[in-house]
Amino acid sequence: MTTLYLDADGCPVKDEAYRVAERYGLHTFVVANSWLRVPESATIERVTVGDRLDEADDWIAERARPGDIVVTSDIPLADRAIKAGAKVVTPDGRVLDPRTIGDVLATRNLMTDLREAGTIRGGGKPFGKAERSRFLEAMDRTVHAIRRGR
Repeated sequence: MTTLYLDADGCPVKDEAYRVAERYGLHTFVVANSWLRVPESATIERVTVGDRLDEADDWIAERARPGDIVVTSDIPLADRAIKAGAKVVTPDGRVLDPRTIGDVLATRNLMTDLREAGTIRGGGKPFGKAERSRFLEAMDRTVHAIRRGR
């Protein structure tokens, strides 16, 4: 059975993930460093970890297995989940896999270095309806791929 893990601190698509989980009957863990409200459901569990850096990431990475889905924008966590065999979907609808994670991780590291050096400033692009729609489509494709054995 597929388990859905939400890296929930700051996740902008929790409500969309809950809808997908309900539609497909996915057992869902909502993992965060602080208490979050989650829908009342027998298949959705809130997991509140401590406030240690990366504690939520560690909790997810230790449990994700082949056939599971991890929703995160944290690229190092995505890398760990992929190495464990899980599928990764980012909140903006990108599906990361063993073929793409290397480039994404390298870009993330480069951007971190550039920000730390003061070469670039500012945040990411705005998050809106288009990104939510891409997320829902990516989740549907990912669930179907898992169920087809891919």
